Amino acid sequence: MNPPLHPERQDDFLADPARRRLIERLGGLGLLPLAGAGVSSAARAQDAAGSYPAKPIRLQVGFAPGGSTDIIARTLAAKMQEQWGQPVTVENRPGAGSNLAAEVVSRAEPDGYTLLIGTIANATNMSLYKNLKYDIQRDFVAISQVMAAPSVLVVSPNLPVEDLKGLIALAKAKPGVLTYASSGAGGSPHLAGELFCLRADIRMVHVPYKGAAPALADVISGQVNLGFKTALTAVPPIKSGRLRPIAVAANKRLAQLPEVPTLAELGIPDLEVSSWNGLFAPARTPAPIVARLAREVARIVALPDVRERLSTQAAEPVGSTPAEFQAYVRGEVERWGKVARAANITLD
Repeated sequence: MNPPLHPERQDDFLADPARRRLIERLGGLGLLPLAGAGVSSAARAQDAAGSYPAKPIRLQVGFAPGGSTDIIARTLAAKMQEQWGQPVTVENRPGAGSNLAAEVVSRAEPDGYTLLIGTIANATNMSLYKNLKYDIQRDFVAISQVMAAPSVLVVSPNLPVEDLKGLIALAKAKPGVLTYASSGAGGSPHLAGELFCLRADIRMVHVPYKGAAPALADVISGQVNLGFKTALTAVPPIKSGRLRPIAVAANKRLAQLPEVPTLAELGIPDLEVSSWNGLFAPARTPAPIVARLAREVARIVALPDVRERLSTQAAEPVGSTPAEFQAYVRGEVERWGKVARAANITLD
């Protein structure tokens, strides 16, 4: 009996289409029942990756057109279409904190043609919804993180505090009086506010809004005292003096706000809040297709025009590997799950 081929030699052997077809034919006749099945599966995955994409790709977005996630999706779609010559369309399915779009992709054929632009909401929702119809780790394969936009703790200019020490002192002097705004119950600004209360040992009142824009407007006007705002929306009103920055919820200072310290610098570690998004595919999508998509995301976020566009929005391009993104998502699910349980937050 001939010895088995070394894995590298086996790859070379299977790379020949004629040999592959012969082995598959023998397997179909029952002459190679075990090897035939394995070779057929490997061959199909290799062929699928080699011809991918061979038809239009759909990117599902769980938010309305015009938002930051939609903008990122359309940027990816345009660059992919330009590179691959296949139509790449963006389909917006707003509702239930991105759950509607995620459910569609979780049930899609795992062939790389229906993808999700997932966000931090898909990680936090794991702990907020008791009857969630998908699991972001079980039902999806993480392909690559596209970008991350850190949050900034801001206060209304008419609040009589200038720094974090003064804010905490005021909150302790008036427990349950200060208010903080969020884009909605269970979103990252809400959870960030709860985590801040836990870390600083203070009590504040949460004021949820139906979206980031009205929440930001009411902090600027003074209707609400403070909030955690994504840098891409917070920087312009900070620059114009309509918001007062207290600290950056990131592991480093923002280039756009170099004078604003991080929470860690001010004595509150492990309070990093980033509005991120990334590309996901249904579970069981062939690994070669996942790898190709990850390389494409990394290529796109490295393009000078894309990096410049993200930089103007105070967002950082990432382009991680599938393994790196999977680990990051796991960490986000675990971290925000602890906050949701500690604050007893549920949405259904």
